[in-house]
Amino acid sequence: MTAVARSFDLLVFDWDGTLMDSAAHIVDSIRAAARDLEIDLPSEQHTRHIIGLGLVDALTYLFPSLPRADYPRLAERYRYHYLAGDHKLSLFAGAEEGIRAMHAAGFGLAVATGKSRQGLDRSLESSGLAVFFHASRCADEGLPKPHPDMLLYLMKTLAVDPRRTLMIGDTTHDLEMARSAGVSALAVGYGAHARASLEAREPLACVMSFAELTGWVQQNG
Repeated sequence: MTAVARSFDLLVFDWDGTLMDSAAHIVDSIRAAARDLEIDLPSEQHTRHIIGLGLVDALTYLFPSLPRADYPRLAERYRYHYLAGDHKLSLFAGAEEGIRAMHAAGFGLAVATGKSRQGLDRSLESSGLAVFFHASRCADEGLPKPHPDMLLYLMKTLAVDPRRTLMIGDTTHDLEMARSAGVSALAVGYGAHARASLEAREPLACVMSFAELTGWVQQNG
């Protein structure tokens, strides 16, 4: 990679489904939590749609008839099931090498995620990627996706113009957040949302592996 005459100074990554291969585990954990409360299980496709959203928005979308008083218990059961398998999760193939290369090339790197701060910090440390990111923003620190708050915060913190910022994510929530913030977006089609749904939001491109993502940044970033 080269840092000369590039198009972007800041690359903002989503976490689950973009860097970490965790979408299936999130779906399983949500469905297990619903089973614990003996409520109707949402479909896998329906559940995949909420990945990346804040917790309240996700629960409202999946369980619209569930009393809000039951949200804390459902959230607790979700966390229980997620944490039980959290140690088995891994980065997508090529993600560590790609992040290392982008960092070495001089790109600013950040994370914008629907995870909690505690959850992201745990994942950053366990994955070994913490040292490569200059900033991060989580759903429990401001307004969740698809609101532009996360990107606006990161760009202000790192003093980067929207025109020099690229959002990289696997959900329509990521792409809608980017559009609202006036930021270009690169979609990844190997995560939570279907490629057709992502391409309908007109990202710069839709890549199907992290190796392809790294190559795209090398050629276009």
